[in-house]
Amino acid sequence: MERLLIAVAVVAIAAIVGEVVRRRRAIDPPTQPKFEAPAQLDRADFDGDGWLVAVFTSETCSTCADVVNKAEVVRSDEVAVEVVPFQSRKALHERYSIDAVPCLVIADADGVVHRAFLGPVTATDLWAAIANAREPGSIDQSDGCGNHD
Repeated sequence: MERLLIAVAVVAIAAIVGEVVRRRRAIDPPTQPKFEAPAQLDRADFDGDGWLVAVFTSETCSTCADVVNKAEVVRSDEVAVEVVPFQSRKALHERYSIDAVPCLVIADADGVVHRAFLGPVTATDLWAAIANAREPGSIDQSDGCGNHD
């Protein structure tokens, strides 16, 4: 009889714990990924030694192609542009925890990221961000222009 009471108590405790866990799961939402751009780049991972516009892309992304086209326009002796496709440079995507493309990053010669865009970017916002990164305060961003970190 004593064994039967112990078995009933264990089953009751297990049922209570199961119900608490079930209710807790219903309350807590699933963890959501946070899409963030890197704050620092190791310049040894990229060509050039001045300002860098790195565009993390995927070859299957039509929005990425548009961002790459806009980034290519800013290429100059002072600004290097490097396209980093996931398919051929997966290690860099993993190293910088890139989990969404396109991801455009504007970094200085030390690799400090001054501005980043996740998703599509307008040519105006890109030009303004590069100008402001190279010469802080040169662009008035009070109109909301370029604030898409």
